[in-house]
Amino acid sequence: MSVTAQTDSRPRFHPLRVAKVEPLCDDAVAVTFDVPDDLAATFAFRPGQSLTVRREVDGADERRSYSICAPAGAAPRIGVREVPDGAVSPWLVHEVRAGDEVDVLPPQGRFVPDLDGPAGRHVLIAAGSGITPILSIAASLLDADPSNHVTVLYGNRRTDTVMFIDELSDLKDRHPARFQLIHVLSREPRDAELFSGRMDADRLAELLGTFVPVGDVDHWWLCGPHGMVDDARALLKAHGIPIERIHRELFYVEDEPPPEVEHVEAEITGDVAEATVILDGRATTVPLPVDQPILDAAQRVRSDLPFACKGGVCGTCRAMLR
Repeated sequence: MSVTAQTDSRPRFHPLRVAKVEPLCDDAVAVTFDVPDDLAATFAFRPGQSLTVRREVDGADERRSYSICAPAGAAPRIGVREVPDGAVSPWLVHEVRAGDEVDVLPPQGRFVPDLDGPAGRHVLIAAGSGITPILSIAASLLDADPSNHVTVLYGNRRTDTVMFIDELSDLKDRHPARFQLIHVLSREPRDAELFSGRMDADRLAELLGTFVPVGDVDHWWLCGPHGMVDDARALLKAHGIPIERIHRELFYVEDEPPPEVEHVEAEITGDVAEATVILDGRATTVPLPVDQPILDAAQRVRSDLPFACKGGVCGTCRAMLR
């Protein structure tokens, strides 16, 4: 009698050293992993894929998947936004440091473009942490073929909650003729009403009607809150876009999506003055607590305010009082 040994082909966790942890905003970081040479093929990823991270909490095996935010060919790097009371994300955001070891599964996921396929026009719609795989896809498409054109519509609450804001700007600087970036903020006034508010069905319809020739787009990529993804998908189907050209990433497997995380703004107490900040021709009216420096209070809604020392010495933040 002969016996054939069978090997377990299921992917397994590997301890990877953290190479870098980069703050993105108050509640989000990017974590880059150092992959040893013998695992280079195992952790070679396609843009849009994700990595599953494992951590033991009170004897329980906790696992969470995070999308890769690096372009194809770079070191694996994930974007992590803290989920209040989460088992893994607060640890990654606040405790993990360069040099630590983290258990990681090899890349997985099918939310990926064909970088070797024909060049075309791609529109990527994201909100919040949904930008993580979108950044990887956008950068990889622009690098893969000089004929690719990419538009990103990105929704957030305020400027200071935008993940990868500098990298998106750098991408625009490197590909000014092929990369279009549109920011929409729900809790911070913008110059144009079109860019102020939630990215619901009506706003998406107006944005696409203003900036995107829908019939000329080859592929659509959607990632973000369930409601936004559903609205965008329904809108595109109403325009007659074939379903095979609409790609979406959903972060749940149940029939019903989990409740969206509510971001409650901290209530301002005590005496408050109302001020209008004008910078680069854009005016923003903000409540300013009288016991807090104007710069600190105004930065919550205008992260573009210039400053250096915050000690009243250098004069970088000086302003004219009207």
